[in-house]
This record gives sequence, structure tokens and C-alpha cells, in this order.
Amino acid sequence: MKEEKMNLRLDMDVQELETKKLRKRKNETKGDLDSLKTNYKKLRFSMRIAGLGKTLEQWCQEIQEEKIKDDR
Repeated sequence: MKEEKMNLRLDMDVQELETKKLRKRKNETKGDLDSLKTNYKKLRFSMRIAGLGKTLEQWCQEIQEEKIKDDR
């Protein structure tokens, strides 16, 4: 009986340690995801400012406008 209790306690300790490790990894992963989201937002903002976030239609329209200016 004592041996069984000791084994159960050991199992509980192992489970607690694994749970702590998983929680730590979850928090690290959540932090990494938040960082990626922030970097993505900064990148999209930079692209918008630089004009790189245009759609194909916007680029085609801009090219046509430039051609019209050159023809004048």
C-alpha cells in the first residue's frame, strides 16, 4: 500500500512538472505569436507607405497614367 502511494505521488510530481513545462512553452509560443503579429503589422504599414501594397489593378492604372503623361 505504501509503495503504491509513493508511486502515485511520483506520478503526480511527474505530471505537475510536465504541466509546468507545457504552460511555459505555451506562454513562450504566445509571446512569439504576438511578436510576429506586431512585425506583420509594421511590415504592412511600411509596404503601404512605400506603395508596395497595391493591387494589380492599382499598378495597371498607375502604369497607364504614366504612359499618358509620357505621351504628352
